[in-house]
Amino acid sequence: MNAFIAFCGLDCEKCEARKATIENDDELRKAVAKKWSELNQIEISPGMINCLGCRSEGPKTPYCEEFCPIRKCAQNKGFQTCGQCPAMKSCKDLGMVIGNNPEASENLKS
Repeated sequence: MNAFIAFCGLDCEKCEARKATIENDDELRKAVAKKWSELNQIEISPGMINCLGCRSEGPKTPYCEEFCPIRKCAQNKGFQTCGQCPAMKSCKDLGMVIGNNPEASENLKS
């Protein structure tokens, strides 16, 4: 399993927050913070845009580190990804991700 596939199946290598972190790109951090603030209807500062990947060692966004119910659940169950979970198809939290991102669903199947 690719280490950059998140617990939910999203591809962290394609994430703008990871790109901004790796490239130390403050302009990209500002753009991502603005975009995510609008999408999530909460204030996200550029300083929060530091992440190396959901399952990777190193920094994560505050949401991923502290609040993501999918990440917490998979970690508590000892799964590498939700693809190992027998309740994957009925999970409401995961359904919100894979319902909007068919690639995430495919990543969990591999």
